[in-house]
Amino acid sequence: MGETQEAQARQQETLEALHYAVDEQPPHALAAMMGFQVVALIITGIALTPLVVLRVTGLEAEFGSWVVFAALLISGISTALQAVRIGPVGSGYVLFMGTSGAFIAVSIAAISTGGLALLGTLIVISSFFQFFLATRLGLLRRILTPTVGGTAMMLIAVTVFPVVFDLLAVAPESSSLGPAAGPLVAVATFIATIGILLFGKGPLKLWGPLAGVIIGCLLAWATGQINFTPVAEARWFGLPQVGWPGLDLSFGPSFWGLLPAFVIVTVVGAIETYGDGIVIQRISHREDRPLDFKVVQGAVLADGSGSFLSGLAGTMPNTTYSDSLSVVQMTGVAARKVGLYGGIFLAGLAFSPKLSALLQSVPSPVMGAFAFVTLALLFGHGLRMVTEGGLSYRNGFVVCIAFWLGVGFQAQTLFADLLPAWSRVILDNGMTAGTLAALLMVMIINLSAPPRRRRTFRASRAAVRDLHDWLQEQTLSLGWDQPAVMRLQLAAEEAMLYLLERTSSSRKRATNRLSVSFQQHEGLVTLEFFIGAQTSENILREASNLQPQPQDLSGEEAGLRILQGLVQRLDHQQYNEGEYLSFSVDSRPLS
Repeated sequence: MGETQEAQARQQETLEALHYAVDEQPPHALAAMMGFQVVALIITGIALTPLVVLRVTGLEAEFGSWVVFAALLISGISTALQAVRIGPVGSGYVLFMGTSGAFIAVSIAAISTGGLALLGTLIVISSFFQFFLATRLGLLRRILTPTVGGTAMMLIAVTVFPVVFDLLAVAPESSSLGPAAGPLVAVATFIATIGILLFGKGPLKLWGPLAGVIIGCLLAWATGQINFTPVAEARWFGLPQVGWPGLDLSFGPSFWGLLPAFVIVTVVGAIETYGDGIVIQRISHREDRPLDFKVVQGAVLADGSGSFLSGLAGTMPNTTYSDSLSVVQMTGVAARKVGLYGGIFLAGLAFSPKLSALLQSVPSPVMGAFAFVTLALLFGHGLRMVTEGGLSYRNGFVVCIAFWLGVGFQAQTLFADLLPAWSRVILDNGMTAGTLAALLMVMIINLSAPPRRRRTFRASRAAVRDLHDWLQEQTLSLGWDQPAVMRLQLAAEEAMLYLLERTSSSRKRATNRLSVSFQQHEGLVTLEFFIGAQTSENILREASNLQPQPQDLSGEEAGLRILQGLVQRLDHQQYNEGEYLSFSVDSRPLS
């Protein structure tokens, strides 16, 4: 089967599996049911994750009801924001938001040092880095790679596991089984969760974490480890009795010492959202479409908005939950109305003190088993991130070195006595140390690549001659014959004219300059055009819509066919700040 037939088969499979695409309108009852189903899947993660942090730091009794209220409310708001999209904020797709397990370790450190007020301030400040990242996603795409994000995600799990082991070891105050009660409940929770995740079929697999917590709690109740009196006394509807914990605006040494770790975890969360923003586009349409990176930027901006609000509210930041991707794939319902209903349900459940009391009654061994599985899945997600596009020698080297450096610094076995005090605050956290090492190595690898020569041209058709002359100069040292040079010039001309024609009528045109970079490697020249304006269409989508037999050999279609026939690889990435169009041409004679 050829590539064309394979693409057609994939498209037909998507058409049959997808009942409602993102822009379609399912019945309200169906959308509400689907939204509630996802909420039921993710509510344990949203609420139990901050409760784990508070239980470890000893603040659960004081602030447990508040953090559950704030986590559910902010998750609901940010989920609805992802679906409806306000301006550039939000993806416009079904991306459910929930508390991020990646922040467990740094949140424990912040609360232990300065309470919830310090945690809130750190989250608010670090969220601005996420906003900056979203607005500069195109410029940073070669540095903040899945290699860096995946390494950090694996190290997050490594740094938090000691805390989880402590929760598993908590002995119940009173139980008919004595000291064995805690381990028994933890093992039951773990086995139930893992069993469903590994052997569950279809949608059943998604219910593993929730089912494990329920089974563990039932066993804990049977052995006298749960006191339901607070649950019975709690109101069905209302606000938490505890007030807002506030913000710490003193900006003391603890703030500056913890800020780098929070920034790194925030960036890692943005990279995860970046990946989810790509996947949700691929599964939410009836036909293959080029990726729209404005959607990805909107998803990251909504993620940052959720984290900002979480900091103000005094709870842990949120991020996109991949469960929503699985539900879309399994049910074939990708309509954004599902995300809107889900956000409304999450926000509504925040105002139930009884639900908060029920979640706080979960015993520590059950929480520990839940967190154990969550972190194991987080580690696996990081592993998938670094291997998704193929693990090259250089990427594998970065992952392995950075990971074990992070483990070494976390265990304080690498020059702990020789490091200055100011660096210990940062490097004693294995996730921070390992991620900084990965970033440094990725930047060095980028610098060692063949140099990129750049030139800025006027964004007008008159600049085509200047582009031709510049490319002639750049290829003098390559030994290309004149036909190869002319092929490169013609391809560059068609690419420039495509961008100019598509942006000339754009109301959002923001520049009269066009930047071109030239990079040569092993007989292959790669040109990348950047223009600070937006086009209405993606060149890859237009190319895919061309008929096998030409209908019109003049105008735009002719130019697009010429460009397709001259280049080896064609890519067009659209961002809010501008567009990148790149292609590669080699010196071999045309066949």
